Amino acid sequence: MLRKVGRLFTIKTRFEAFLIIYALGLGAASRGAHYLTQFPGWGGKLLFLACTGAVFMAGAKILDCLKYERERREAADSD
Repeated sequence: MLRKVGRLFTIKTRFEAFLIIYALGLGAASRGAHYLTQFPGWGGKLLFLACTGAVFMAGAKILDCLKYERERREAADSD
């Protein structure tokens, strides 16, 4: 039963990954906008860039992990 519930929280396709990356991007942009109003000037801009940069790195990691999992599954099937 726990395995079935755990599969709900597993990213299986690239489409699901892009949806999650999009949601992360929306949250980062919202947080960055708050930083711009809270910290005017260069500090707010740097924090905004840090938020969006974190989304780029997380998105790349998610997509790389999907590719790795697919290759591992194909290697296991061919053995």
